[in-house]
Parts: sequence; C-alpha cells; structure tokens
Amino acid sequence: MTLWFVFALMTVAAIFAVLWPLGRSGRAQDQGSEVAVYKDQLAEIERDLAAGLIAAPEAEAARVEISRRLLAAAGSESSSDLKSAPSLKWRRAGAVLALVGLPLVAIGVYMPLGSPRLQDFPLAQRERGAGSGMARSLENLVVQVEQHLEKNPTDGRGWNVLAPVLQRLGRFDDAVRAYRNSLTYNGESAERRSDLGEAISAAAGGVVTAEAKAEFERAHALDADDPKANYFLGLAAEQDGRKDDAVTIWRALLAKAPADAPWRPLVQSSLARVGGGTMPALSDETIAASKDMAEGDRNAMVRGMVERLATRLKQNGDDVEGWLRLVRAYLVMGDRDKAMGASTDARQAVAKDAERLRQLNEGLKTLGLDG
Repeated sequence: MTLWFVFALMTVAAIFAVLWPLGRSGRAQDQGSEVAVYKDQLAEIERDLAAGLIAAPEAEAARVEISRRLLAAAGSESSSDLKSAPSLKWRRAGAVLALVGLPLVAIGVYMPLGSPRLQDFPLAQRERGAGSGMARSLENLVVQVEQHLEKNPTDGRGWNVLAPVLQRLGRFDDAVRAYRNSLTYNGESAERRSDLGEAISAAAGGVVTAEAKAEFERAHALDADDPKANYFLGLAAEQDGRKDDAVTIWRALLAKAPADAPWRPLVQSSLARVGGGTMPALSDETIAASKDMAEGDRNAMVRGMVERLATRLKQNGDDVEGWLRLVRAYLVMGDRDKAMGASTDARQAVAKDAERLRQLNEGLKTLGLDG
C-alpha cells in the first residue's frame, strides 16, 4: 500500500506541474507591461524638467505623446482582460477536470485488467510455471497420440514415437506396452529390443530382470555392437555378482566406442565402480603390455602416466575427455581430494566454453562429482 500511495503522490505532483499554469492569469506583472513603462517615462520627464535638463515646451510635448500612448495601451489591456476572463475560467475548469478525471480514468482502466491484490510472483516460480506448462502441453500431446492409436492400433510409427515419451514421463508400464507394439508393427531391430529391455528395467526400479536380460540378449544377437544392449548386459553381470564379466563387457564396449560417444562417461564410471578402471588413464595397448608386470610396477606405471596426464592438462585444459580420465583415475586410486581438485581445475579451464563446460559437468555427474 505504501508503494501505491507514493505512486499516487507522484501522479498528482505531475498533474499539478503541467496544469497549474493553465489556472493562472496570462496578464503580466505591472512592471513588465506597456502601461508601467509609459508611467515610468512620464515620471522621468517630470524629474528631468525639475532638474532643468529639458525645457518646458519640450516636456509638455513629450507628456502629450506619452499620455496618448499610455491611454492606448491601457485600453488594449482592458480589452484583453475582458476577452481572457472567460478563457481563464475555462482553463481553470479544464485543470480541475484533468486533476480529478485522469486518476479516475486510470483506475477505471486498471481495475478490469489488473489485480492490486495479486502477490509477488518470483522468477523461480514463473520458470516453474513455464516448465509445468510445457509438461502439460506434452501430456496433452501424449493423450492425443494415445487417442489416435486407440483408433489405429496398427500404426507402428505412432507406437515408435509414443514409447520413448512415455518412458521419459515415468510411465514405464505404458512404455513397455508401447515398445512391444512397436516391435509388433515395425518389425525386429536391435534398437527396439534394447529399448524394450531398458523400459522393463526402469519399471523394475533399475534392476535388469530376467525378462529384461532376455531382450538385451536378443538385441545383442541382432547386433553385437549395440551399445545399449552391451551396457545393460554388463549391468546384469554386475547385479549378479559377476564383476569380472561386467568389466570384460564394458571394456570391450569402450574399445569399439567412438571418442565422442555421449555414453562413454557412463560406461567409464561403471567400470570404476566395479574396480575395472585400475588403469583408466592408459590405452588398451598399454594395459595389455602391463599384464605381465608385478603389481607394484604396474601401479607405479599407472601413477606416472596419471601425473603426466595432469601435467599435460595444466598446459592445455581444453581436453574434456582428458579431464574426465584424470578425475576417474584419482577416484580409482582412492584419492578423492585430488579428484575434487582436478574437477575444480577442469571447470576453470573450460569455463569460457559453454559446450565443453556442459560436457564436463555431465561427465563429472556420472562420476558422482556433480557438486
């Protein structure tokens, strides 16, 4: 209410500043009018005559001329005053009308459109509102697609589009059904089998059940290099307690993976989790060559390569994958403080590159260092 009161005072002050001159008479002060000037001239003639500076005939002629002009000016001002009196009255009426009418018009416009009792709406709530609006829009689209598929259940393309959206919305059982229909009406593929297995695992709370594992095995039979099938088969081995098998599957997956594969950090962090990342900073060739070394020599070699990697990254910090390998190496070696320090250095090194920073943060998150 204090803010509204201040706004009201400011509005009134602004109106007064604009309209106050309209309510004043336009007649100038006596000192600035023609009548006042001529009166001063008459008084000056009398002073000059008394001082002997002008002769009497000249003084009389001057008085006559100035008096004539004085009478003319006085008549003109009287006529002007008579004409301006109604105008002044209308100006004052207009000023009063504006002073009272403008706030009334403003209130009349605001009340149907505004809401003076509406509380503050912080930015975070507005963003959440926008996000919830998008979610509602997505759900409405899903409803429309579902209604379409009820009438056209053999539309394989529709099931293919709907299934991942349902999974993203957390409707895992519906996603499983949609993936099964997609397989039925679109045909077999490793990708569809893997997607179905993932949906079954998600519905089971992340556990690779026997049913899900069967789908991943079917996907692997169709395409031995399918990354999703291989990852979940490794996860199934880990959940069954066969960590060595998980390490073998995931290392083979990484060996064939492109350097820019978006799922590399996930597989690498999984390897570190099961102890399969004891030499995460080494190439596959180096790992093979180090198998015959004594444990102490192997560890010394790993630490040496990790230190060289850290030195290289300090000189050239644009290598996001290198930073992730370094952080992961420290975690595997049990040195979490160094891992935290390396993650901080990495963020500072790529802070000016938004895309690299995003990739780094995603990789660190998979390693459990998203803080």
